[in-house]
Amino acid sequence: MHPSEPVAAAAASPSPLNGHSGSSTRLAKSTGIIGTATLASRLLGLVRDQILAFLFGAGNAMDAFNFAYRIPNLMRDLFAEGAMNAAFVPTFTRRLKSQGKTSAWQLSNQLINALLVITGILVALGFIFADPLTHLLAGAFSQVPGKIELTVSLTRIMLPFLTLVSIAAVLAGMLNSLNRFFTPALSPAMFNIGIILSAFTLVPLMSHLGLNPITGIAFGAIIGGVGQVLAQVPALRREGYRYRPKLSPNDPGLKEILRLIGPGTLAGAAVQINLLVNTILATSEGTGSVSWLSYAFRLMYLPIGLFGVSIATAMLPTVARHAAVNELTEVRETVSKALRMMLVLNVPAFIGLIALAVPITELIFERGNFLPTDTAATAAALAYYAPGLIGYSAVKITIPCFYALRNSLTPTIVSISSVILNIVLNLILVRVMGFRGLALGTSIAALFNAGCMFYLLHRRLGGLNINHLAIAFFKILIASLVMGIASIWVHQWLLTLWPAHELLARFVRVFASIGIGLFVLMVSARMLRIKEWNQAWEQVLSHLGQRGKKK
Repeated sequence: MHPSEPVAAAAASPSPLNGHSGSSTRLAKSTGIIGTATLASRLLGLVRDQILAFLFGAGNAMDAFNFAYRIPNLMRDLFAEGAMNAAFVPTFTRRLKSQGKTSAWQLSNQLINALLVITGILVALGFIFADPLTHLLAGAFSQVPGKIELTVSLTRIMLPFLTLVSIAAVLAGMLNSLNRFFTPALSPAMFNIGIILSAFTLVPLMSHLGLNPITGIAFGAIIGGVGQVLAQVPALRREGYRYRPKLSPNDPGLKEILRLIGPGTLAGAAVQINLLVNTILATSEGTGSVSWLSYAFRLMYLPIGLFGVSIATAMLPTVARHAAVNELTEVRETVSKALRMMLVLNVPAFIGLIALAVPITELIFERGNFLPTDTAATAAALAYYAPGLIGYSAVKITIPCFYALRNSLTPTIVSISSVILNIVLNLILVRVMGFRGLALGTSIAALFNAGCMFYLLHRRLGGLNINHLAIAFFKILIASLVMGIASIWVHQWLLTLWPAHELLARFVRVFASIGIGLFVLMVSARMLRIKEWNQAWEQVLSHLGQRGKKK
């Protein structure tokens, strides 16, 4: 089945992930489509961060921007990759399957209009209370003249992004339900493009207007949010969707979505709330701490976007279809395969990030106003964030399964427990390890969150092939450790031969280390007979190659 075929057709045909022959291939193909688009978006995100690091480094302006951006970015991650998708897609899919597109479009319009009202009120309240909230949460910024005032100003500018990202998430959910994965996965690239363009156009103008140059980046975030919405409209119009400004609070589908979004937001919020806690605590750790943690997390988040989110997005419509008719065996097989695929892709990623944290950070960021001291601090935070990569990705997969099974209470309770654990850990670790302790505490909380979710989903589905998962995990962990050792050795050897700090030298050292490491990983995986590794990479790469030929 081609990814662009309607979900109704998918429901009428054998499921691509129901345990029959070729099921892993279908998941890998869908993941490959999403991964291709997500890769483009994440690479643009790295370019965006490189530009910001060059212009502003990890100074007071960047600290103010990162703090102001934390709330809208929290909502962006929750809506784009979490609660909205998990709550909306199953409901939309059921409506699409049982009543057709016209009824499904009506449900989408109901939700969009409800969100316009809800987020409009939240944005207005945020604008009014931005000043006292910022003083409450980032009071340490007041020790630097003008820093807290700048933070308040940037917060107010970026608040409308909440409305924009909410609408973009609904549009993405509609396209995902129709098995159109590429466009919604690519749409976040518009956000990065908006900020990149603003860095070259708006930032130079701000000084002439009497504003801090970083204010231009805040306006760029809003421009990017508009682009994220508009990028998805043509694909939906081709499917027959038309917006209608009608709102009926009594629509049963709308009630179900809103009922799930509330607890769903809490359930998917653990990572983002923990990051907010980190940001708040980091404000008292001196200039640069907020920015170091932000740069490090975005580096670590690249594999999550490529693998964790891609696999979860590809899996969700299939899980929703099986759950709708109570086919728990098929749900179990789908989730188990998704988790195994996630492990064989993300375990090497987190080991690699730890092994090459310093050279990767140095290559990507160290230029302009981003100094060697910033590299060392960001790399340290990255190394402590990396172990949580498995937890973050597993949560992306498990939480939507509970929503598809119409159980939002369980992930909500687990998420709240994870947040409480993170706060306790961070309050202790920040006194012992400074800002590094905040990264470590967040990783531990993420692993706790994932472990609880996995155990409870295992019980709910009557098993998740734990033996297969455990064997796959330990095999890929051994192969990844060998890869990490090889990567470190190659980098140190090249550093001895070519100790220059020019961009070319850094580039060669990093990519040679990664290349040799991947070769060692591939050989190790084959020696250990990790079949999931072969399936995941061969099928994803094969599918990407086919897309390239079509182009």
